[in-house]
Amino acid sequence: MPALPNVGASMYKRMPSRDGTNSVDLEDDSEYLQDDMVQEYTDPPLRHSLPHVLVASIVSFLFGYHLGVVNEPLESISHDLGFNGNSLAEGLIVSTCLGGAFVGSLFSGWIADEFGRRRTFQLCALPMVIGAACSATTNSLTGMLLGRFIVGIGLGIGPPVAALYITEVSPPSVRGTYGSFIQISTCLGLLGALLIGIPVKSISGWWRICFWLSTIPSTVLALAMIFCAESPHWLYKRGRNTEAEVEFQKLLGPANVRSAMAELLNSDKVDENDTVSISELIYGRHFRVVFIGSTLFALQQLSGINAIFYFSSTVFRSAGVPSNLANAFVGIVNLFGSIIALLLMDKLGRKVLLLWSFFGMAVSTVFQVIAAGLFSSTSGALYLSVGGMLMFVFSFAIGAGPVPGLLLSEIFPSRIRAKAMAFCMSVHWVFNFMVGLLFLRLLELMGPQLLYAMLGTFCLMGAAFVKRNVMETKGKTLQEIEIALLPQD
Repeated sequence: MPALPNVGASMYKRMPSRDGTNSVDLEDDSEYLQDDMVQEYTDPPLRHSLPHVLVASIVSFLFGYHLGVVNEPLESISHDLGFNGNSLAEGLIVSTCLGGAFVGSLFSGWIADEFGRRRTFQLCALPMVIGAACSATTNSLTGMLLGRFIVGIGLGIGPPVAALYITEVSPPSVRGTYGSFIQISTCLGLLGALLIGIPVKSISGWWRICFWLSTIPSTVLALAMIFCAESPHWLYKRGRNTEAEVEFQKLLGPANVRSAMAELLNSDKVDENDTVSISELIYGRHFRVVFIGSTLFALQQLSGINAIFYFSSTVFRSAGVPSNLANAFVGIVNLFGSIIALLLMDKLGRKVLLLWSFFGMAVSTVFQVIAAGLFSSTSGALYLSVGGMLMFVFSFAIGAGPVPGLLLSEIFPSRIRAKAMAFCMSVHWVFNFMVGLLFLRLLELMGPQLLYAMLGTFCLMGAAFVKRNVMETKGKTLQEIEIALLPQD
């Protein structure tokens, strides 16, 4: 992307608003670029943008909750619905949600660009309410699978939009901190599902309450979004400049509106084609950033983090620790690591956290390999297994967990951001499904030593890829990042 010259009014062709709103005159656009009229940007008080980010983070809470809601109640569900002992059916209850998420992620970019970020949040809440109600009231396996698939569609639509919305409404100085809220909310959702599921063995039908409770945050999300700001970037792309100014005032305060609008105008391109094709993402001029994003998500899943979560109960039980307590340990460590990431994201930067995260996961797999080579009855093997697993989860939580979603929404240009995020999230769901499907089978065929060595190799590949391909985005505006990454025309 060439350096932007001094811009006159004649260089900007704003698209008319598709809802009939008149776009701002070109002369009005150009006046934002007059140096003597644009105030210097200052860090706005967090009270302006924080409430909007917290509401958007409800999506991530629901993401964590629905992934964990069947863990504890699965045995009761299988007994009540008549498929007790059918491991395939139990696996389908988990994986069907992932399949729905893949389908939802394919459409999330189009929905976010067509209807706006706020309306997309409300639309993704609808299948999560309907699907949860279906699961809570069903008396058959078919009804449970249908409910889980519908919930999955909402989960596929929501998280990509949450990542790009938080990026677009956040001041540059705290964008990384706000992005960490996504991972923290996911951890809280997982912990919430665990805690709510504890009474399931003592209270008949409690698993239905677990599903019903999830409709509360979904409803809160849909209603609270009515009062949240729309993304100024989306409004500007639709030619609704006046509305974008109003939203910037809500998010940044009056003092920063003119400088924020100037940044948007400086990033504008002479390109009236608003459609983004798959071919443009895969091998067009945006190939580099889409390749970085897709590979980061693939390596995130190939590190084996979800398999580690699935296998953690077995490892802890071998050490004499009850599964409930084991899951609590993993959840607390995951949450603690996410809080550390929040504190460091805008201090150390995204790239440093990613490097140390992948490297830390690789080291922890070495502990697992050594432990698997020792006699399982020895205390040393148990300490190494438990310690290595907790270290793996912590390392993931400080970087490989929260950073990719934030980084991708930063490096994608505004024109392709929603659709590129959807494309990369679909890659995430495919690899998530593959790892979950094949892990136990690979464990039987390869044994724990070879399997953990393979996972460690993927983690080292992740560190090498980050070192070579990922740029630091800390403190940079979205426009500065776009200029740095796009190739010269």
